[in-house]
Amino acid sequence: MVPSSERPRPRHANSPFAPRPEPEVELFVTGDRVLHDAYGLGRVIGVDASGATVDFTSSTVRIPTPFRKMTKL
Repeated sequence: MVPSSERPRPRHANSPFAPRPEPEVELFVTGDRVLHDAYGLGRVIGVDASGATVDFTSSTVRIPTPFRKMTKL
């Protein structure tokens, strides 16, 4: 079951509200240094279409796309 926050809501053609912009998915490559809100500093050790694997020294974590809490340094 998909949470309601992830499903696009139907938009009426005459709605005065602007549609939400699509979230930009930042692209990472192996070797990039990253900062994650919960895990801290890390290095990308693997990337595929559905996420990235990051080594945060204390643990290795798989972060799914979109990378909302992770930024490239």
